[in-house]
Amino acid sequence: MRRIAIIIITATLLASCGSKEQSVESVINSKDLKTIRTKKDELDKKQQELATQIKLLNNEIAKLDTNKKVPLITAISAHEEVFVHYLDLQGNVQTKKNVLVYPEMAGKLVKVYVKEGQRVVKGQALAKIDDGGLYQQVAQVEVQAALAKTTFERQKRLWDQKVGSEIQFLQAKTNYEAATRSVNQLKQQLGRSVIKAPFTGIVDDVIKEEGTVVAPGAGAEVFRVVNLGNMYIETDVPESYITTVKKGKEVQVEFPVLGKTVTSSVRQAGNFINPANRTFKVEVGVPNKDRSIKPNLTAKLRINDYTNQKAILIPQSIISENAKGEQYVYIVENVKNKIGKARQVIIKTGKTQGDVIEVLSGLTNGVQIIEEGARSVKDKQEVKLLNQ
Repeated sequence: MRRIAIIIITATLLASCGSKEQSVESVINSKDLKTIRTKKDELDKKQQELATQIKLLNNEIAKLDTNKKVPLITAISAHEEVFVHYLDLQGNVQTKKNVLVYPEMAGKLVKVYVKEGQRVVKGQALAKIDDGGLYQQVAQVEVQAALAKTTFERQKRLWDQKVGSEIQFLQAKTNYEAATRSVNQLKQQLGRSVIKAPFTGIVDDVIKEEGTVVAPGAGAEVFRVVNLGNMYIETDVPESYITTVKKGKEVQVEFPVLGKTVTSSVRQAGNFINPANRTFKVEVGVPNKDRSIKPNLTAKLRINDYTNQKAILIPQSIISENAKGEQYVYIVENVKNKIGKARQVIIKTGKTQGDVIEVLSGLTNGVQIIEEGARSVKDKQEVKLLNQ
């Protein structure tokens, strides 16, 4: 076909040269403006005719040439799927049951009942402080209280029988009540000589040894008691997520040191925005049945802040942007015998997760999107699919 085009062009030129028309040189030498313009118009007309003929020939060649070069591409099918977006954060494991136990009275630590690592229950005695004779005082006051009680009971029986004066009855009652209050008060003071576990947990550290003189106040801690059953992770979340990160949201918690991942949920979302860093606090409960998770352990959090049940996801790498700032991709249409036509489609995108991005508009379910070769094709260009 290319040879036919060359023959036609050559024949046309020969016919032009063989005519009796004046040559271009002779027309120019005539210096006649009208003649020159007439000659130019004739040549322009011939040029247009030749261009039209060449175009027809090229079109026919394109139809008949089986060796023409067509861009090779691969395509992926757009389909609706569940899109789960996660907010990646980092936090530290904490527990609200991790306390230092202080003495409530001054004295010598005469007995320590527990060891480090020992499990204790709430209210269990951990140590005993010398009460300085308070126990004997309690015994003495109890004897006085018992006498006051007996006196009151007898006086009451007499008063019920209308024997004696009312003043005697009231004095006996007052003495009994005062003695009872004194006993209770001294027993409370005596109870402070025994250091007890504030909750069920493990004695993580025995800080003071037997024989040490202790007193209430800073630096006087005797034990550290920890409960690893009710652990949580606290982290700061940017304020832009305040409407999506709420109580009950699913969270994937990874502990890199332990090589362990657990699924939990947001158990508390703060209501205060920190003006210094524009964040709010979030607590994530952590199950710890095997007690392998320790306080202050570093954790990576993936909080599910967005879910779309019918999302179209595409690779971010195939998206381009035009001069107007619009994002677009190429789709392939009218595919027959692996040959189709590329078409540019403007899209709007949403959230990203890893290498994929959510398409909010522009693509429909089932459309073929050009993946490999997307950067080299043009709008309305013929392409050849390799993966069909």
